[in-house]
Amino acid sequence: MPILEDLYNALREQDEKEAQYIATALEIYVTGSLNVFNHRTNVDIQSRIVSYDIKELGKQLKKIGMLIVQDQVWNRVTVNREAHKSTRYYIDEMHLLLKEDQTAAYTVEIWKRFRKWGGIPTGITQNVKDLLSSREVENIFENSDYIYMLNQASGDRQILAKHLNISPHQLSYVTHSGEGEGLLFYGSVILPFVDRFPKDTELYRIMTTKPQEQSA
Repeated sequence: MPILEDLYNALREQDEKEAQYIATALEIYVTGSLNVFNHRTNVDIQSRIVSYDIKELGKQLKKIGMLIVQDQVWNRVTVNREAHKSTRYYIDEMHLLLKEDQTAAYTVEIWKRFRKWGGIPTGITQNVKDLLSSREVENIFENSDYIYMLNQASGDRQILAKHLNISPHQLSYVTHSGEGEGLLFYGSVILPFVDRFPKDTELYRIMTTKPQEQSA
């Protein structure tokens, strides 16, 4: 499997000034302080479940890190399609992908094309204002089969009501609502729901994010 340094060396061997320009731009990612991606992975990316955590990447590497992850996901979707398998892609803190023009454009491309390739993307965020401030959010909503909405802060509720045409009565289901209560949007249908997931199960123990409920 080639790494970034192989591309860098190949470019340095070219006489064209364009090749030298690209190689110079890559130098910091190959031999410089941002060379974190210039290594072969020690993670089995062929596993059935793969989790990419980029929270510890510095600001300078965050954007390229997100693009690399998205490219890897696209590759996996392509391979799975050939094998007649679907691919589920969960994006936590999705609003971060929509902050940068490049990653936002790539995310919208994924949202528009994934279903034709057997991909099932799901975006997750608690920062609704940041999500809705993106120019690309309309494309995301228009290409989403459903929206699962839980309790919302006051300011977020008003913004969502405007964007999603939610009535005051429907909005009451995400106003000071309890755990597992909210609204489900499916096409033009908006349904209130109450989901009381049983807490005395192994699945709940694995899924809960409450520190007091997590075993040591």
